[in-house]
Amino acid sequence: MARPSTEPTVSTAPTGSTEPTDPVRVRRRWSHAATAALGMVVCLATAPAGHAAESARGAATGAARPGLAPAASWTSRDAAAYWTSERMAAAAPGRDDTPGGSASASAAAPAAEPAKPAAEPAKPAAEPAKPAAEPAKPAAQVPNTAQHFDGVPSVGVLFSVDGDARTHHCTASVVHSPHRNLILTAGHCNPGTHAAFVPQYRSGTTTQPYGVWAIEESFAYDDRGTTGDKADLDFAFATVAPAEDGRSLEEVTGGNLLTPTPGYTNDVTVIGYPNVRNDPADRAVRCAARTARLTGTRELRMDCGGFYGGTSGSPWLTDLDDETGTGRVIGVIGGLNGGGPKGPHNDRTSYSPYFGGKILSLYSRAVRS
Repeated sequence: MARPSTEPTVSTAPTGSTEPTDPVRVRRRWSHAATAALGMVVCLATAPAGHAAESARGAATGAARPGLAPAASWTSRDAAAYWTSERMAAAAPGRDDTPGGSASASAAAPAAEPAKPAAEPAKPAAEPAKPAAEPAKPAAQVPNTAQHFDGVPSVGVLFSVDGDARTHHCTASVVHSPHRNLILTAGHCNPGTHAAFVPQYRSGTTTQPYGVWAIEESFAYDDRGTTGDKADLDFAFATVAPAEDGRSLEEVTGGNLLTPTPGYTNDVTVIGYPNVRNDPADRAVRCAARTARLTGTRELRMDCGGFYGGTSGSPWLTDLDDETGTGRVIGVIGGLNGGGPKGPHNDRTSYSPYFGGKILSLYSRAVRS
């Protein structure tokens, strides 16, 4: 698979960026690294509720619990042996993981099924005929809806054990990095024990097309959250162990270029994996949409149905190359409420933190680990 041959230089934050600048503290058990300036060279060289992790999208309100790193002996061979197709299929869905903690009535419908327009009310019999010169009213616009597809190698799912085995609980994507072993997800998608990343996950197959990769270590801000300014830090990285034959993740899947958000208005392709509780098809979904600013916040929003629970961490990609399945990642489903509004039809709108100096600093720490 072709991979980017050049590494862009990030010289400054996007013009007009309002990304928060308050200092943040990182857990001591993760390796410390100096905060990177925006003039750093982003060396990007390795390899889809609402949108929630394990419980409701937005259940991780307040201070998010720390990410968990599996034991040093946890290898990708171990991950593949543990997360068999039988165990993946038998993993019990966690608690309700639609945003706000309540499943919408449409949650069980496949993401690709468009919403049906309401029946047009009957017109009164006495209504006079309209003048011939009056222009016809435009047809009601059906909301954009994500479509099922076979997925791309650089995007997959997170499996982990946290108390009880669960179905895949979040989406993650491969990010170009020097050690070629880095994935990006939402900050509230805390990996549990026996955590694994499965790129281009295929439900019900005996083997996964791009393997099963053990997650080694997570990197996230201590004061991340899903409310207030904490929601602006709802992103995280994790390193994965090499394959049994020594190959790195990006060698196998390719990787997306981490890119500062260029502004609030962007054309993106969002790819994610709703979990089986919310979408029985258990397949990847994708949607092309235009982003806008989420009113009253420093975050982005996009409108497209079908992004139910399990899609937290889904990458927002620009310049997506359909041949390689990679592009530039400028956002992830996450942020306020864990990535979308509360209430009915919350799968139709998704949020993302604004990528600026904070995520570049965290990236710098992750690649130096």
